[in-house]
Amino acid sequence: MTSLLWLGALAGFSAGACAASADSASAENAATAKAILGDLLAIDTTYEKGTVAAVDVLRKRFLAGGFTESELVVVANPANSTQAHLVVRMKGHGKGKPLLYLCHLDVVAAKPEDWTLPPFAMTEKDGWLYGRGAMDMKSEDANVAAALLRLKHEKYVPDRDIIVDFSPDEEAGGAEGVGWLLQAHRDLIDASLSLNPDSGTAAFRNGRRVFYGVQTSEKSYVTFSAEATNKGGHSSEPRPDNAIYELTAALNRLQAFEFPIRLTNTTRDFYASQAQFESGGRQTAMRALANGDLSAGKELAADPTDNAQLRTTCVATMLEAGHAENALPQRARATIQCRMLPGDTQEQTRAALEKAIANPNIKLTVTRAATNSPESPPTKQIMALYTKVVRSMWPGLPVMPSMDAGASDSKYTRSAGIASYGATSNFFDLEDMRAHGRDERVKADRLAEGAEFAYRLMKAFSGPGAP
Repeated sequence: MTSLLWLGALAGFSAGACAASADSASAENAATAKAILGDLLAIDTTYEKGTVAAVDVLRKRFLAGGFTESELVVVANPANSTQAHLVVRMKGHGKGKPLLYLCHLDVVAAKPEDWTLPPFAMTEKDGWLYGRGAMDMKSEDANVAAALLRLKHEKYVPDRDIIVDFSPDEEAGGAEGVGWLLQAHRDLIDASLSLNPDSGTAAFRNGRRVFYGVQTSEKSYVTFSAEATNKGGHSSEPRPDNAIYELTAALNRLQAFEFPIRLTNTTRDFYASQAQFESGGRQTAMRALANGDLSAGKELAADPTDNAQLRTTCVATMLEAGHAENALPQRARATIQCRMLPGDTQEQTRAALEKAIANPNIKLTVTRAATNSPESPPTKQIMALYTKVVRSMWPGLPVMPSMDAGASDSKYTRSAGIASYGATSNFFDLEDMRAHGRDERVKADRLAEGAEFAYRLMKAFSGPGAP
């Protein structure tokens, strides 16, 4: 009996010791992520400054953490040497093609005079961590880097290689970043599956964690110029054929035009799940829509957020006209940006625009071509693995596929035939989203949780039985 009691006590001690060890590792992981975030927020990585300094800081951390020189490749776009990548590779057992992470280091501009705190520094205040890139996406970079360092410390060997591309240029479109790297050095980041922490939705609403959205698709964008020209003349003798009037009439017709409502596999599953958070008419409409009743989408589309999920959109964003206040305009030009549902093409969208504008005298040209971004299927295996990891930390939390109305570097990997999914780790407030905005911030305790989540997700997607 004594021996059984002793064995039971030993088992309890072992379990407790293991739990304490895991808690200690998680706390150390969170501290590492926070320190890396502080390093990154202190560096201005706007397009004009580039990512070289941030790459150097990360490289030194990985070397100090046990990675070898051969596991760290620094490569810069020869057309713009400030646009540098750090490609980190953790070697695995070779069971399949690698798992790729996309982690952009660049940020949008931030004017110090517009902020109440310094944008290019980490300021901790009232439980929040402030700085440009705190949400988009240096906190995600920090969590992924910390996960890699923790796995290296644990001597973890994945089933397949894990590759992380800490990249530039995403905020400027990515052509000089991931787009270029796939064309010039695909061997560095070739993979069978890509996870992108810059996409997806880890949602808080009214102080409560509500759902985790796995980004399986995103809208691609194409930008057009619509131009009306005229011989012009003196403003003292106005005529009906005015370039400004001709263009604005066309834009008014565009304003009244709507692309048809269309569901993808992702948006159908999204609305089927999202209905649980609604009530009344919105809940009824979401359920009907998820069952294939597209007419139910008309009610939902009155909301701009839902409208963006349900159809391709085109909107005028910039105007330029005339050359002198006392002259009739010889030229009037509008910039029109279109966000296309997966499956829609640039050619289809252009044809729809020409029909909506209904004026053959207005010249429509492409100023930024679309990058094809097909949907990555929300398969049962993919969604089950996400659900397992999410609920290992937050039991019962709804997990659903989602489509981002904006674009990310995943458009390049999807176009290259690499299935790509969102992997955001830091939960944000749906009612106070500050990415790209003033006083951008991330909650310190959510960053700590996000670091643990990023670690678990990386192990799950690189271990036995992963897709």
